[in-house]
Amino acid sequence: MTDSVTPLATTRWNDIATSLDNIGYAILKEVLSRQACEQLAAGYGDDDQFRKRIVMAKHGFGRGEYKYFSYPLPPLVNDLRQSLYGPLAGIANRLNELMSIDVRYPDEHAAFIERCHAAGQNRPTPLLLEYKEGDYNCLHQDIYGEHVFPLQAAFLLSRPGEDFSGGEFVLTEQRPRMQSRVEVVPLRQGDAVIFPVSNRPVKGSRGYYRVNMRHGVSRLRSGKRHTLGIIFHDSK
Repeated sequence: MTDSVTPLATTRWNDIATSLDNIGYAILKEVLSRQACEQLAAGYGDDDQFRKRIVMAKHGFGRGEYKYFSYPLPPLVNDLRQSLYGPLAGIANRLNELMSIDVRYPDEHAAFIERCHAAGQNRPTPLLLEYKEGDYNCLHQDIYGEHVFPLQAAFLLSRPGEDFSGGEFVLTEQRPRMQSRVEVVPLRQGDAVIFPVSNRPVKGSRGYYRVNMRHGVSRLRSGKRHTLGIIFHDSK
């Protein structure tokens, strides 16, 4: 990792796992320096590093746009993907065990990507998102094929209250026979939120059961907001 990134080896991953268990997400504080955030956000205009641009309104996804990186990924994006995957793989395996899902994940991200590519999922999924005033992202799940890593990360690259207002990261949780629960996740520039792609286990009176998770971004009231998304599985 570079000096622009807080060493993830010092992260208390047991605390991350506990937060995921208790509230459905976890925050890694000040992972990226202000300089790293600004450099990543400024790269949004460099189309040479991206494979595809999505305008959300054209697909009913909301308003705003995002771009998927091409392989090879930029060094910082690749470092974050590799460094986060290792400790999250252990958490993901435990979550799958609690949900009675047989799939297990290897310790190294390269081995998991080989699994994706063997199934025809060979397009990279890390992405940069850009929102302007009035933009928003509808609730959704980032599932791109048969092989899905159950956790992902989003890094806020802009300064809330300075670069933009509104634009809160939102999670919803749908438990069986209950109304949806909403979490608004407080993030500052350089922070990352770790959250489930689609499901998480919740302990009930008769053991664990699965709840359905979705995420999105509320309407931006002013300014411009950039986010880096790290998804660990590749796409078809």
